[in-house]
Amino acid sequence: MARRQNLTNMSVEALLELRDDVATTLVAKTKELRSQLAALGEDEALRGGRRAGSRKGIKVAPKYRNPKNPSETWAGRGAMPRWMAAAIKAGKKQDSFLIDKSAAKSKRASARKTKRRGRPAQKRQSAAASNGNGTVTPPGENA
Repeated sequence: MARRQNLTNMSVEALLELRDDVATTLVAKTKELRSQLAALGEDEALRGGRRAGSRKGIKVAPKYRNPKNPSETWAGRGAMPRWMAAAIKAGKKQDSFLIDKSAAKSKRASARKTKRRGRPAQKRQSAAASNGNGTVTPPGENA
């Protein structure tokens, strides 16, 4: 290790040179440590922090609704809304604010039925009729 110097007795040029030496040493040490981390597979440390959650930013359907103001909802994530905290403090149960899930499921089911996905009906029928070797079997006959 370098011997200790008295900084008050050093000239300005010597202090600037010392500062540059310290900076280059720190950069070299940083590169060395980053390469060691990369070799260990610690990519997270190189990115500079925690990994973001896989569900971050994804909207979630609301679970609770304010009966006094139906436009106020809460998905059950984060801090409890003030309207719900006040109602619970007044003696209500959290379950009394649950949104009826059966109505939401029936809406989603009807939306799925109306929205067609995949191949058009004509292509589905011709694909079902083919027996796999390029020939088409008439309906009612098994290959």
